[in-house]
Amino acid sequence: AASSPAATVGSELPPEPGGSGGPGEGADEERELLLARLVPASRVKEAVGASLASLCLGPLGGAQRLGTLVDCLVLNYRLRQGPGRGRERGAEGPLRCCGCGRFLGEPVTVPCGHTYCRRCLRRELRARCRRCRDWLLPAGGTSTAAAPLRTSVVLNRLAEKWFPGECERARAGTRLEELLTQGRFREALGAANQALRADSSDLMLRIYRAESYFGLQEYKTAIEDLNFVISKMPNWPEVYFQKGKVLQDSGFVGDALQLFLQCLALDEDFLPAKLEVEKILCDVLSPEKLGESLKESAWNSPHIRNKPFILGSEVTASYCSLQLCPPQSLGGSDVLEPVSGGLNRAQSAHALNSTKDLAKEDGLKRVSSEPLLSGQGKGALLKRKLSFSEQDTVVCEDGRNKHKKQGESTKRDMTLAFGTIPGDLIDVSDFECSLCMRLFFEPVTTPCGHTFCKGCLERCLDHAPQCPLCKESLKEYLASRKYSITELLEELIMKYLSDELFERKRIHAEETAEHSNLTKNVPMFVCTMAYPTVPCPLHVFEPRYRLMIRRSMETGTKQFGMCISDSQNGFADYGCMLQIRNVHFLPDGRSVVDTIGGKRFRVLRRGMKDGYCTADIEYLEDVKVADEELKKLRELHNFVYNQACSWFQNLRNKFRTQILQHFGPMPDREENIQAMPNGPAWCWWLLAVLPVDPRYQLSVLSMMSLKDRLIKIQHILTYFSRDQSK
Repeated sequence: AASSPAATVGSELPPEPGGSGGPGEGADEERELLLARLVPASRVKEAVGASLASLCLGPLGGAQRLGTLVDCLVLNYRLRQGPGRGRERGAEGPLRCCGCGRFLGEPVTVPCGHTYCRRCLRRELRARCRRCRDWLLPAGGTSTAAAPLRTSVVLNRLAEKWFPGECERARAGTRLEELLTQGRFREALGAANQALRADSSDLMLRIYRAESYFGLQEYKTAIEDLNFVISKMPNWPEVYFQKGKVLQDSGFVGDALQLFLQCLALDEDFLPAKLEVEKILCDVLSPEKLGESLKESAWNSPHIRNKPFILGSEVTASYCSLQLCPPQSLGGSDVLEPVSGGLNRAQSAHALNSTKDLAKEDGLKRVSSEPLLSGQGKGALLKRKLSFSEQDTVVCEDGRNKHKKQGESTKRDMTLAFGTIPGDLIDVSDFECSLCMRLFFEPVTTPCGHTFCKGCLERCLDHAPQCPLCKESLKEYLASRKYSITELLEELIMKYLSDELFERKRIHAEETAEHSNLTKNVPMFVCTMAYPTVPCPLHVFEPRYRLMIRRSMETGTKQFGMCISDSQNGFADYGCMLQIRNVHFLPDGRSVVDTIGGKRFRVLRRGMKDGYCTADIEYLEDVKVADEELKKLRELHNFVYNQACSWFQNLRNKFRTQILQHFGPMPDREENIQAMPNGPAWCWWLLAVLPVDPRYQLSVLSMMSLKDRLIKIQHILTYFSRDQSK
């Protein structure tokens, strides 16, 4: 059950993630600190200047090292936007994705306890949870592709039961996404058109169709679909990212950068947009570009030429002339207005000049095929070609978009698609734990997608590190010990089964109160001798004692009884309470528990609870004496104390060192020997270190007379002192 008195666990402790540093890390940190000071004030010009100046410290360690500069740009962008634009909440309803805010198709619960649709996680649209900002990727930062995404069984069953139509749409989207992933854009386009003919109001289908057009390099038509989606959901970050990708591939990198920033302004953790901005800035600010003209890699174009980069005010002013104040409507025509500044002027000129050459490519439909225009002409042309924010589109038989007048309604209102659940579909049996067959209490979802009560799962993991249902290994899950509550499931129970939840909480409170009683049904750890005030470290590995220790911690008592075994009664009639000071859990579920002795007790009645022993007990205290008896007791106490010190000092250095390592130094002599209910602490320390039979030690522990205890200790010391003299 446990090993005592001590356990060495230092060799088993894993290193802290990210604890080791690599060469050049100090310079990177210095650059990051330099930029971080500029973020609160949103001083974009200074931030860009600092980025350029930081190149003097050494090369930037890749695009990811520009994260702080990107954060500064996004903050500036958001502040200039004003409070008018907020995050998109998506469709209202009980099953809504934490990421995109849309219907929770194929729900996946992440380690922090929040739930996302499989699409958001499969595409790795964000690195952190949008609710709590915990990392979504597995430990170590590996891709989600390395760890398969398992659908939450309980939530998926509820979605299928409550909203079968939405689930079918989600499955159709998954099939489209598979075609896009395989590069079968024509097939994906045909499937999207067919689905849109059945339901033209499904905005996600338009996203997929835009991606199909993008894959076929039909950029104008892709923009039309994306503009339509933006007009319906102007605060959906992914749409701006998709539109930015189309414009970037079309050659409008400056405009694409604005859209990426708009995406990040709506969702600062939208990972793909942040990576694109970092790549663009890294390319612009890379040391290779210093003193040279911007060549092909500067804006992904074979035709761009720009003036050299020079460290100083001139180059800072040039690159800070990029106006980050967003236009009134990034969803419409204004997003493609040429923006003042060297970067955008150069890029817009390239895009319009190179149209004729690029149009020769097969299947490529350019945004504009007009000849080179003046600055105002370009903006007007782009307005005419790509502005669809003031009009909706419908799907024609050939799959193309056809404009319709503003004010006409679509077939289905997306915001009401899954808002209400019929009462006859809410069944308490859908919310029952498969282990205890009761209503979920603190539901947690394992990486394999199964959900259990937190307490039920912990008890199962005490016996084997695998899922109780599918038997999949949960070793990593057990090692992390992050049993986060599945918040969506708990919210559903609170909303629709409030009465049942109240009763479940009442039962749990009664069970907790029963475990909190320190005189009735006290948990007993049957292992070794324990003494008041003496440390007693334990190595806990048996499932029953794992449960016992966990309950002691959860109830807040942090106490349990310790007794030695007894062949007749199971455990001895006397023992000592242990107070838990610290618990260190090992990756495989074992634990090293640091305890210290408390009160002594006598067992009145024995029992059993979930595999471990319990007992009704009464506590023991020394009988106090006075007057002449107290004087004689003090003299005996001083004599035995001096005898104990002499015996300890005469021990060999090896034994004395071992005792000090395990039990610490011998406590000092106390002035008031009757102040504590268990008597002087040094008596118990000495009894713990003396090599005496546990039965003899137990007899001393049970004594309620300090005089009798001192006499027993005196006899033991006299016996061992004779051996020392020999």
